[in-house]
Amino acid sequence: MTRSAFTARYQRLRTLLIAARKEARMSQADLAAKLGRPQSFVSKYERGERRLDVIEFLAVVEALGIHPGKLLDRLG
Repeated sequence: MTRSAFTARYQRLRTLLIAARKEARMSQADLAAKLGRPQSFVSKYERGERRLDVIEFLAVVEALGIHPGKLLDRLG
């Protein structure tokens, strides 16, 4: 079984999160500061080096000002 961090669906989630960050006109460092995490945290999940758990996902979308359901709807 393929690890889900490497599936097409997880790649799409990462792409959506990157696009949402850019739409919010935030750098990785800006988002990390809002999350109280190092910039490398954002970099690693955006590159697929680490996975976000549900709680982390919710914190990220909240920091970006996005309703989690709207982002997940786009995931399809």
